[in-house]
Formats: sequence, C-alpha cells, structure tokens
Amino acid sequence: MKISVLCSNSEHPIVGKIKTWCDEQPYEIELLHSKSQLGGGDILFLVSCSELINASERAKYNNTLVLHASDLPRGRGWSPYIWELLEGAETITVSLLEAAEPVDSGRVWAKESFHVGKDWLWDEINDALFETELKLMNYAIENKEIIKPEAQDESEGVSYYPKRSPVDSELDVDKPLREQFDLLRVCDPTRYPATFKIYGHTYKMTVEK
Repeated sequence: MKISVLCSNSEHPIVGKIKTWCDEQPYEIELLHSKSQLGGGDILFLVSCSELINASERAKYNNTLVLHASDLPRGRGWSPYIWELLEGAETITVSLLEAAEPVDSGRVWAKESFHVGKDWLWDEINDALFETELKLMNYAIENKEIIKPEAQDESEGVSYYPKRSPVDSELDVDKPLREQFDLLRVCDPTRYPATFKIYGHTYKMTVEK
C-alpha cells in the first residue's frame, strides 16, 4: 500500500508526530508539503492542508481523505476547533471525509471526539487533536475495504467558519483576563500569538502553566 500525507506547512506542530507515525507504519508512506509533489497511490491524507486539491489531483489516488476538526456539516471552513473552543465547547469532534467540491462537503468515513479541559493550553489541545487525527488515519487504512461512506446530513443546517486573521488573536486591555482566557489559551505563541495594543504599540502575550 502506498500512502501520501500532505501537510502544507513544514513547520506545523503536527509534522513531528506525522513523521513518528510514518516510521511506525508497515506501509510505504511519504510526507509532502506541496501538492506539486503528489505522485499517486492508494490513499492521500490531507492534514492541515491549505491547498485546494482538484479532481485531477485526487484522481491520482484511490482515496483522498481530509481530517477536519468539526462535527460536519457543522463547522465547515477554517480552524473550526479554535472557533468552537472560543464559543465554549469542551468536546471537539474530528471528521474523516472524502475530499470533494465544494470544500468540506464530501462523504464521511468516520468521526472521533475528544474532551478538552478548561485549563488546557494550545499545546495540550494540539496533542489531543493530533492523536485523534492519527487514530482516524489508522482506522481508514485498516478498514478502507469495508467502510461505507455516508453523505453529510444537511437537514439541520450547515455552518461555516471564516479564516482567522491576526485581529482574531487580539486581547482587549479593558476586559478582565478571565473573560479572555479561552482566546489566550488557543493562541499558538509561535505561529498565531495573542496580542494586545496599548500606548501606540502592539505587544505579544504568551501563557505557560
């Protein structure tokens, strides 16, 4: 079995875990960071992939599967688990689905949920998320011949989240920290740090236990 994993950002925190996962598998697996590298195979996993993979690119693989951190069809779009945690969610569902057009509309292979403690910081949240995604990837590999994908049930509505921008990670200096802790804890201090503005300057804030 030949498997490709496409993660657009080589500096993404999941990359190290994917490399370890690849080394543990008995299959031929390649980790790619650009769709220009796609050569074809049995399964293509799209993990934190910001590139759109078109039909001709998907056709190089028997199955092209997306890991999306929401309970689809709720939460299509960008960074869904971040938005959900900011809305007060304590459980995040990850969907394993077929890549399709429009984005995030494909048939679902499986779903897996995990709990997020109210005290967890971004790295603890990521660890649980990445573990869940790898679990779903293992499930797909082991059961691809018997899985019966299901169309998304849109009868109760579909929701979309917008792409986050730096302003979405900005704290309000006039609000209590308690009210903004969820925002502070989901901000990746390296890639998407929390910031605040005062006296004509912008400052970066990080938090550690």
